Amino acid sequence: MDVIREQAALRGIETEYIDSAGQRRIVGVPTIARLIEAIPVEANWERQIFPSVVVVRRGQMARIGPLRPWQGRARWELVADGSTHRSERPTPHIVLPRGLPVGTFDLRIDFLPPRRQSETITLLVAPDRAYQGDDESARMWALAVQLYGVRSRRNWGHGDFTDLANLVDLAAELGPAGIGLNPLHDIFEASPYSPSSRLFLNPLYIDVEAVPGFPGFSAAIEQDLEALRSRHLVDYPGVRGIKLRALRSAYEIFRGTATAAEEHDLERFRQERTPILRRFACFEVLRRRYAAPWWDWPEPWRKPTDRDLDRMSETEPDQIGFSEFVQWQADRQLRACRDRTRRMGMPLGLYLDIAVGVRPDGFDAWNSQASMLMNVAIGAPPDMLNTAGQNWSLAAINPVCLKDGGFESFRNVLRSSMQYAGAVRLDHVLGLNRLFLIPTGSPATQGTYVRLPFEPLLAVIAQESMQNRCILIGEDLGTVPEHFRETLAQWGIWSYQVMLFQRDANGHFLPPESYRKNAVAAFATHDLPTFAGWADGQDLAVKTALGIDPGETTEERKQAHRVLRDALSKRLLRSFEFTSAARYLADAPTRLVAISMEDALGIKEQVNVPGTSGEHPNWCLRLPVNLETLDQQRGLIDLAEAMRSAGRSATRK
Repeated sequence: MDVIREQAALRGIETEYIDSAGQRRIVGVPTIARLIEAIPVEANWERQIFPSVVVVRRGQMARIGPLRPWQGRARWELVADGSTHRSERPTPHIVLPRGLPVGTFDLRIDFLPPRRQSETITLLVAPDRAYQGDDESARMWALAVQLYGVRSRRNWGHGDFTDLANLVDLAAELGPAGIGLNPLHDIFEASPYSPSSRLFLNPLYIDVEAVPGFPGFSAAIEQDLEALRSRHLVDYPGVRGIKLRALRSAYEIFRGTATAAEEHDLERFRQERTPILRRFACFEVLRRRYAAPWWDWPEPWRKPTDRDLDRMSETEPDQIGFSEFVQWQADRQLRACRDRTRRMGMPLGLYLDIAVGVRPDGFDAWNSQASMLMNVAIGAPPDMLNTAGQNWSLAAINPVCLKDGGFESFRNVLRSSMQYAGAVRLDHVLGLNRLFLIPTGSPATQGTYVRLPFEPLLAVIAQESMQNRCILIGEDLGTVPEHFRETLAQWGIWSYQVMLFQRDANGHFLPPESYRKNAVAAFATHDLPTFAGWADGQDLAVKTALGIDPGETTEERKQAHRVLRDALSKRLLRSFEFTSAARYLADAPTRLVAISMEDALGIKEQVNVPGTSGEHPNWCLRLPVNLETLDQQRGLIDLAEAMRSAGRSATRK
């Protein structure tokens, strides 16, 4: 057992943890053994004298100590911002100068004879904290929208970037500082939190009619579109089929009619995204060809070399070019929405979500196989809402490989969303510290936490946040390690405070004054009931019908209603409706209040019911009214006025 514990410690595997009820859980030996097998250790760790990564906050002096005792002399050298810093000393510690610029540098250490060894430390010089916005005194609100569910007279049964542009215009009238969106990552099915890639965009958000080369409508297409537009739920296969056919036709026409400016712009996009764009395009061709997970593809396509992909690009340029064209259009349309928020003077602009992981059969996992742990899945341990735990079927990143290239893979994920946004929310931000990993084939109750390089990841986030002028929000719900939120706050990462959970030991709702300043406040999340659904207990009925433990009895819910009424009445909010809850949140010192479109429209259906897939229409619900009539919806108008009266409006009306 001591050997197992030692091997677990080398990999950051926790052999016990405290659950959401405060109880100590001992992890079974079979679980630990399978995780040990799945997670490699850092190369040469037994010989390594200094840590492989060191974090320094700007302005601080860094004193780097060894991991183990050693004797002798060493010479170190650091090149930063054009200046070379070096020293040769017999002391076992390395003392770096103050005033190093923010950035990522290689610190080379040469051990002098009789020891013959060299090491390189990745030095992360981080800003004091992440970007906080131009006006840190501003109290704002954001309109949170599941973009796929937006219904409009012109879209193709699935919200698109033209709908988003029109939402920006609506927001300019209503006063939110930004529009919060579900992840826009490339996906295979419905869930935006189970992406194929966090580096590329979902083509279903493209407004095909705005694509150069769009051939127009035939009678058959018009008939299909009317059917898609009339449905209560998004028909993903139907939308995907008709959009990809139309995009294919547009691409064929574009190739013969493109202007010089369009050709130049497409080529510039290709060059900006080389070589990852070509690899993604090849993956898309192979995925359509073999219609199976990539590990079942024939060789050499399971793990192709650059030469293999070069040959594919030469033999199938049209197929490769089509996928590049689609991503170019998605990028340009989303970029136009971002620019529109800036022209409208919206302080926050777009507020995007970044999923915590990717599908094991998707592009990111195929492209970075050495960086992924393929025999485990990310999930969550049992808690009050999900008593059986959760298995999200997402591939986990190898914590050892995270450090490669100065955390370049993690930076790329951040940049892929930050380039469009004024704020991004990291889904399950607890994953920066530790991930709950479940061996393949095991229930979620038989997993445990694996630690990640927390401080270096925070340093990278702060660097990228300042570089991209993008606020970072951490979805810090669930079983939180001790001092975790305080550490996030020290790095300038905002918290995520859900009103349904902001209650004391007796179940009473905490007053708005108790909310944190640097945070986002919301009534619920996409994994929780809407206000209307919570108020009439529809979520309890749905879970019971699905055979899921609702985590709350009908009487307990009624008691929750009573304490909420009491909390509202203490602030002279007499009506038991969402506008009152929104006014309650608006009084908080919190920098940002997020108002979901579902709550604004009084929708009872829950966006996503965790623990279900085909049993419930997760990520499929469409809004009950068209975008063109949203400015006439009384609930939305009243909410905008509530935010304005609380001093949160971004307009001057």
